[in-house]
Amino acid sequence: MKLASLLLAVGLTSGFAAAPFPAATDDEPLAPQSSRETIVLSGGCFWGVQAVFQHTRGVITSTSGYAGGTLKSPSYEAVSMGRTGHAESVRVVYDASQISLGTVLKVFFAVAHDPTELNRQGPDEGTQYRSMIQTTSDRQAAVARAYIKQLDDARVFRHKIVTEVVPLQAFYQAEGYHQDYVYLHPYEPYIAINDRPKVENLKKGYPDLFVDKRSAF
Repeated sequence: MKLASLLLAVGLTSGFAAAPFPAATDDEPLAPQSSRETIVLSGGCFWGVQAVFQHTRGVITSTSGYAGGTLKSPSYEAVSMGRTGHAESVRVVYDASQISLGTVLKVFFAVAHDPTELNRQGPDEGTQYRSMIQTTSDRQAAVARAYIKQLDDARVFRHKIVTEVVPLQAFYQAEGYHQDYVYLHPYEPYIAINDRPKVENLKKGYPDLFVDKRSAF
């Protein structure tokens, strides 16, 4: 087995965690009944982040879009220029009776992206690829900040986490051709190299969180 494949199998990738990945100590208990909660996560190209959460148990919807900037109703072309302030983002709607916020964030940090890369992710560079958590409540923000501190204090990563935590102002759904992109283009070179391994990482490293919703590979 190649080293990269071995790291993926145990939930680690190059530049990711250097220590075992812990659960959030400050977390919300599971809700007693079905309850929809929303959080917007940015971690590089939205294709891979969307795919990871489409396969995460307890997530109801995972939608690619743009958030964090000033331009209203931005287009992919405008955001790609890196001048709108927006980041490629994913709106995650989850059932709080099935998955906790802390577990959603664990998947985000451990699987979906490298939170120590500043204004880039893998081959993609620019503020539109920054790491960011956009919260819909003060409690979400508190849990996110506490988890980042927990991970940094434990030196789970080789470098300090650079993820921003800010209130969600607006989320703009991306164009239709960006939705379900990994599912629709599983063998495209960019997807095969950068995004399919993330889904496999979730499946192998966290099988209890993986659900085979709409896999084409």
